[in-house]
Amino acid sequence: MESTPITRIDHAGEWALTQLSAATGSPFPALLRHDRILDLSAFEQVGSPRSVRELLDRWDEVLPVLGRLAHSTENWLPLRDFTPASPIEPRQIFQAGANYRSHVIDIAAAHHDGSDGRTIEQVRADAAAEMDSRLDHPPYVFQGLPSAVTGAYDDVVLPVDGTEPDWELELAAVIGRRARRVSADDALGYVAGWTIVNDVTLREKIFRKDIPALGADWLAAKNSPSFLPTGPVIVPAHAISDPGDLRIRLELNGEVMQDESTKDMIFDAARIIAHCSSIATLLPGDLVLTGSPAGNGKARGRLLRAGDVMDSTVTGLGSQRNVCVDEENVGEENR
Repeated sequence: MESTPITRIDHAGEWALTQLSAATGSPFPALLRHDRILDLSAFEQVGSPRSVRELLDRWDEVLPVLGRLAHSTENWLPLRDFTPASPIEPRQIFQAGANYRSHVIDIAAAHHDGSDGRTIEQVRADAAAEMDSRLDHPPYVFQGLPSAVTGAYDDVVLPVDGTEPDWELELAAVIGRRARRVSADDALGYVAGWTIVNDVTLREKIFRKDIPALGADWLAAKNSPSFLPTGPVIVPAHAISDPGDLRIRLELNGEVMQDESTKDMIFDAARIIAHCSSIATLLPGDLVLTGSPAGNGKARGRLLRAGDVMDSTVTGLGSQRNVCVDEENVGEENR
């Protein structure tokens, strides 16, 4: 069945960046103004880029040019004639875990098996008490694979060997300048913009029962193809006045599952970026995910199934719609 065209993407600020494809041809970077797009690959002023990442590699140089192009009047086309893809193909993906107070408490309770003799109420109380001490230590961050990235309107493929697929809607920073050992005070200056990522997870694969002493197996739990719906746009940093005060909301088949403010973060985005840069070199186009709030399926006893539809929004960053499909029902190229 042919998908319904995307006719409009609401975003903060005057413009946003995206990547689009037509019925024929390769994806191309575009400037978006809600329902109109400008094909940036045709403009020498920004280097005739073939991807958004090429723009991010020269972000300080091209940013003012993009602002001027956004006010031009010629060559704009209707969004409805194109298909949005992921707005970025990152080299690296950094994923903050257990970074929302309410989420940490819910997950601790959901994974508790009772073997230590504590009640669920005690587990929740212990997790809440731990929150205050977390800030005395670095954020908890692991890496994801770029091959898991898919578009904001693409299907999420549920693996045949997965039993507990779950959603985790997140705010993500898109890096715009090479960053190494930057301070938390300066970290947001390295952010080109913000986007939405749904960090889909196989809950049953987080902890391996055969070797529990080795801890979490994030490769198996989070990196299946299509497990990182991203976009639909990158909204430039100057258009988001406070990333620490955005609403994250996910509906499953029309029922609200996640609805929380980024105010509930334990570590703010600046501190997460600074921490990542203290360990690795962040590159233009890299994604830094800031964690997911409460409301995940594991805690609710309702995990993803084929046919489910996830509708997701983060304030000012547009929206996602992803349909879940079984791996056995998709082509080889999507597995």
